[in-house]
Amino acid sequence: MNKKYVFLNEVIAQIKSKEAKKYVADELSYHLKEAKNVWIEKGLTGSEAEEKAVEQMGSPIKLGQQLNKLHRPKVDWILVVLLITIFGLGFLPMFSIGIMGEYLLVYKVVITLIGSAFTLGIMLMDYRKLKRQGWLFYSIGVIFLLVLRLFSNTTINGLPLLRIGPLTIVSIMSLPFFFMAWATFFSNERLKFWQFILLFFLPFLLLFTVPSISTTYIYTIIVFSMLWWSKFSRKIVLLIWGGSVSCFLFVSFISWRFLNYYQKDRLLAYLNPEKYSDGPGFMILRVKELLLKAGWFGNAMNKEFIPEAHTNLVFVSLTYYYGWLFAIMLVLILFLFGVRIIVITSRVKDSYGKLLLIGAVALYTIQLATNIGMTLGLFPLISISLPFISYGLMPTLLNAILIGIVLSVYRRKDLTRIQI
Repeated sequence: MNKKYVFLNEVIAQIKSKEAKKYVADELSYHLKEAKNVWIEKGLTGSEAEEKAVEQMGSPIKLGQQLNKLHRPKVDWILVVLLITIFGLGFLPMFSIGIMGEYLLVYKVVITLIGSAFTLGIMLMDYRKLKRQGWLFYSIGVIFLLVLRLFSNTTINGLPLLRIGPLTIVSIMSLPFFFMAWATFFSNERLKFWQFILLFFLPFLLLFTVPSISTTYIYTIIVFSMLWWSKFSRKIVLLIWGGSVSCFLFVSFISWRFLNYYQKDRLLAYLNPEKYSDGPGFMILRVKELLLKAGWFGNAMNKEFIPEAHTNLVFVSLTYYYGWLFAIMLVLILFLFGVRIIVITSRVKDSYGKLLLIGAVALYTIQLATNIGMTLGLFPLISISLPFISYGLMPTLLNAILIGIVLSVYRRKDLTRIQI
């Protein structure tokens, strides 16, 4: 066995991570080859040049130990602690809604365990293997929406859904597939403008005709957030943004007549809830009333009925029962969770990993901002959950997948080119 392979084996023997072993071996082989070529140019024979290249690398044991520390898989414990805290806070609504909460508590435990398992499983998976599966994820998302469009068997608040046994499948569960697909598309320098238009509008039209305005809105925010970090030039990105805003205003004006009556009423009630106090405006006025009664320390002893207290209006119920002081603390923790993902994004050098994190933080933030915003009257009341707090398997799985991907990228963020 020549000196090069002896050296590589001694280095690799010091590295514990299976993922890092092959990566380090490939990188060191590349550096040895480059150093060998330099010595050959100086007049040494091939074997002499290789021996010199190996010698200048230094002690293989010390180098291996250093690379083991550098490439040891890492866990972002700050994000994990925040996640556990938020999961724990997610149980509070179950204790606030009386007998129904006691009934749902067992299911909440099961849902939390399933979400935690998804997060752990995706974290351990190498996210880089997903890069080649962009078209597969895109196809799954499209098929998902087509099945929901054609075979939905019930509705809640006007939103179609598909019930399969105990599972309730809604359109928002297509979003993880699309955001992973767009991370692949945007990391490809060969993506053309016309391809972007076609790829964007197919899911957009399917979501709009399902119909699910809230999911369409989230999907659009995700894609256009990731677009800024795509391989497109800034000129093309600004052109797309400007053209999209113009089209949105035009389509909004034209499509008013095609909206369902309940969608029109919700928008009008948002602008003037008193006029629609016997309809959709009632809920807006009720939310305002509950928030005004909350006070700093809440009404923990008053088991007042609050519609959707554990789902879309969970922030209202938590504020009413535990007070504005608790609500501010909750918002701060949820906000710090998003900030932590942004901090991780700034430390990732891999363009594909960075796009995944940007899509994840956009999807998380838009849920958080919209849910709290509609509670405070800044947005119309729509079906968007508060991440990790609202009850439900599908919302929990959606955000568990996002956080699993974030932790997977963080775990491998130091697998970058070795500087010798």
